[in-house]
This record gives sequence, structure tokens and C-alpha cells, in this order.
Amino acid sequence: MVQSPITADANLAAMGADGPSAAWITRFDRPLAGRPDGPLAGLRFAVKDNMDVAGWLTTAGCEAFAYRAIAHATVVQRLLDAGASLLGKTNLDQFACGLNGTRSPFGAVPNAFDAHKISGGSSSGSAYVVATGQVDFALGTDTAGSGRVPAGLNNIVGLKPSRGLISARGVVPAAQSVDCVSIFAGSVDLAARVLQVAMHPDPQDPFSRRLPLAAQPFPRALRFGVPTSLPFFGDDLARQAFDAAVQRMRELGGEVVPVDYAPLAQAAALLYESALVAERYVAVRRFFDAQESEVMEPVRSIIAQGRRYSAADLYEAQTRLRALAQQAQPMWDRIDVLLVPTAPTHYGIDAMRADPVALNRNLGAYTNFVNLLDYAALSVPSALRPDGLPFGITLVGPCGSDWQLAELGQRYHQATGLPQGATGVPLGPPGPIPGLQAPSGVRVAVVGAHLSGMPLNAQLLERGARLVAETRTGPDYRLFALPATVPPKPGLLRVAAGQGHAIALEVWEMPMAQYGSFVALVPPPLAIGTLVLEDGSRVQGFVCEPQDLAGAADISHHGGWRAYLAARQADAQQEAR
Repeated sequence: MVQSPITADANLAAMGADGPSAAWITRFDRPLAGRPDGPLAGLRFAVKDNMDVAGWLTTAGCEAFAYRAIAHATVVQRLLDAGASLLGKTNLDQFACGLNGTRSPFGAVPNAFDAHKISGGSSSGSAYVVATGQVDFALGTDTAGSGRVPAGLNNIVGLKPSRGLISARGVVPAAQSVDCVSIFAGSVDLAARVLQVAMHPDPQDPFSRRLPLAAQPFPRALRFGVPTSLPFFGDDLARQAFDAAVQRMRELGGEVVPVDYAPLAQAAALLYESALVAERYVAVRRFFDAQESEVMEPVRSIIAQGRRYSAADLYEAQTRLRALAQQAQPMWDRIDVLLVPTAPTHYGIDAMRADPVALNRNLGAYTNFVNLLDYAALSVPSALRPDGLPFGITLVGPCGSDWQLAELGQRYHQATGLPQGATGVPLGPPGPIPGLQAPSGVRVAVVGAHLSGMPLNAQLLERGARLVAETRTGPDYRLFALPATVPPKPGLLRVAAGQGHAIALEVWEMPMAQYGSFVALVPPPLAIGTLVLEDGSRVQGFVCEPQDLAGAADISHHGGWRAYLAARQADAQQEAR
């Protein structure tokens, strides 16, 4: 049964009030209840008010444009069918045109941590109601970063799926060929659960598509790209926070790979500075031509730009975009994932209104290219800066890497120790990421002669093993150089808390069928046991019993077998002089 939108009409009559109440355009008197037995049963959500909810107004942030929807948007229906309950519709930059959250006649949505700062947009209201705990998750849209920038500025997760993965039928388009429905949540695993329910091919959406999604996580020893030039527009706290993020990724086992950001930045510029902007005009052409004066600035001027371009101009812009995509493609041969700031800085609401075009453009420095080049992206919280404002990072991967990004993003988010949004509620334990297959083999940690390039590494390679991580044990281990072993080998011993060191190791994964033959090669006094890694996870690995260490030198202070061998070589060279 369709409810009467009483609250919506009341909000429309009271436009323009900045502040927390501006996060909602329509707050339902009673939630639209989902199925009681669905996989999302018990969860509450909100949707950006450019999405249709049957019987309620869809405003797209413009009262004159508003219409009463006759059916739910496809994604809304899927979430209700999955058991989630819908609480209402949230504010946005008008016609989803902006990244700052101030371009709405319904008022500016503030940052959840500082009411004088912007929330980010265009999905400003959806991000705010998640960050403040009013709902469990919310839907936004993302054409140029609208599902990521407000997540980064409000300490929440913003999942921007691969294009076409979630149907956009029943969503007012911004630039239809590159629009995505996005998901805001307090944790990555919840956002991934929502994605699993929401994604579905829709023959009535011209840009929907069935995509193969990678089912194996990124390798633990992943290569992450970092742009060689990173503008922060004078925000040193953001720069410091990103430097700390790079270090955290290293600690999770990643290797930094510098990348040329120029092709990505040039692609981003095409979104508003070429004929591609005509798609924003096409999205609301009939209304805009009839009632242009009802559209607020600077949205009106941005949309109006689309009128001046010819079809030839559009083909030229599309060809330029394809050329830039070709230039960027070799980057993926060198990296598994791209790491960038979600937003380069925070701006005040007054400052944004005083300079709405230039400052908004700055906010998209690391987001605008993603949909144009058909990538997937996930924004996760990274830090609370010394001034109390959030800083987020975005993981960008090729189309179809959605589950891989979620698994990596969850590991990163868990390592931050941050609360969820502005609620103070801590992150719970990591949940399963749907769509990922369990590892296809056995993982084993090696600390000595089986390390890459060492004499016994061939025993792993012959069995089809692959290196998945370079990491360390937890802090409660000691390493000994075993006497009279050929080739030389260390022995690893777990000791009481506070009496050990973290020891460098590699984790290899080999086919299950080969594991038995590998274990049979392990000579005494070594054995295979369970090791605790520095992230708290457990893995099979080489150990040694205490009674077998008589006469063995304690080399723990070196931190690992490689460092010990290097020190011995340096000593030998010194003695030779």
C-alpha cells in the first residue's frame, strides 16, 4: 500500500535551512518495511532523493522538477525484498551535480564532525545519516565521486561498484553512461553484503551489464600504485595522513609502485571541460529547456554548457578519452590496485559557497576519472587528523575487482582502529566478503632456506606454490641459527609474551595435492606448526622445539634470516680488509 508523503510536503515548504535536518528531504512517518526473512532483515536504510520510491516525491534536489513515483527504483525494490526497511530520502547537490553538499535549495548538509565544514556531495544526506548512525546503510549515486568524497569526509565506507553492476532504472540520471548507484556503510563487510543483494542485470536499464567478478583476493604481497604527484591544495594535515596511509599499506604487505597520474588527471578533466558534459544536459533536457530559471547556480551554468557542443565535438571527446584509457592501461601490468586520497582537503561551507566551481573541482582531483575509465573503487576511512576531521583513502581497481577491493579495504579499515562514522561505535570483527572463494591451496610460512632466492626455494616452486605475502610474525618469537645444517637453516621458537621479536617471513600458497610431499621434505629438528602473524591471523609454518636448540645462536635481534645473512657477509668482508 502506498503511503502519503506528508513529511515530504512539509520539508518542501521549509527549504533552505542548513544543518543536520537538511540531511533529509523526505523522512517517512513509518518505515517502508522489508521482508521479515530476507538477508538484510533488521537493517534500516535511506536513499538519495534522485531514486524513485513508489508514491513519494522524487525531487533530485529541485522542487519544480519533483514528480510522484509510480514504482520503486529497481535497486530499492531489491533491498526491500531482501528485508531492509527504508526510512526516507536524503538531500543531494541538485541533479547530482556537485561534490560538496551545498548546492541544494533544501539546505547545506554539514560534516558529521564539524558543522562549519562541508559534508561532500552530491550524496551529502546519505553520507550524513550513515555517519551519524541514523541508518545502517544508505544509497547514493556516483558519477564523478559522489559516492566516495562524502564517505571520505565523514569517516564511513563508500563503495562505488563497477559500472552497470547495480541497475539504475528508476534513478534520475546525471550522466547516464557513467552513473553508478553507490553504497554508504559503517563497515566494508556490510557494504559488500548490500552490494551482493543489490547487483543484478536489468534488461530495462540500457547500461546494465552482467560482469564477471574476480573471486580470488589480491595477493598479500600486493603492488599498490601511488601517483608521483599529489596535490593537496595547501592542506598539510591531509598530506601527512596520506603518507601514513601509504606506510600502513606497506605494513599490510604491500609494495609501493610509483605511477604517472597524468593520463588519469587528463581523463578527469574531460568530464566537465569537454563535450562529455553534454550528457548532463541530456539527462534533464526537457525540464531544463522549459524551466531553466528554476535551476540554481552553479548547477544551471554547468548543465547549460551541454547545449553548445556538436555531435562532432562529442566524438572528438570520446576519442580523446579512449586514447587516455590506452595510455593508462599499462599501469595495471605493474600494480594490483591504485591508492589515492579520497578527497585532498576539507572546505568550509561558507568558503565553498564563495568559490563553488574551483573548490568543487579540487574535491574531484582523485575521483573524476574512475567511471570514465571503467574502474571500480572503494573509499575507506584512514585517520582522524589532529584537527579532528576525517581523512579517507580510495582503493581503485580494474572493472570487476569489486570483491577484491572489499577484502583489501576491510583489512585496511580494521588496521586503523577507527570508530564507525561519528558515532563512536567501534568496528566489529571483520565479516565475510561475499563473492570471494576460499583459498584454493594451503598457505605455509617460511623463514629461512625456503625464502625467495634461497637454496630450498625450488621445493616450493616445483610444487606450483606462489608467493602471497611478505610479512612478519607476531612479537612473541625468537629466531636461532641452527648449527651443522646444510644448507644453513634457522629455527623459529614461540616464547612468552614480551620476550620475543617480530620475525620476517614469506607466506606461500601451494596446491593441496602437493602439500603432503612438501611436508615430507622437512628435516629434523624442524617441523610444521601454527604461526601467529603480525595481523593476528594464523598460518602453517616452520617451527623448532626448544630441546633442539642446544648450541644454536640466538639471532632474533636481526629481525629475520636475510638480515642475519647480510650481517654475516658484512662482517666477513670487514675481516677480509
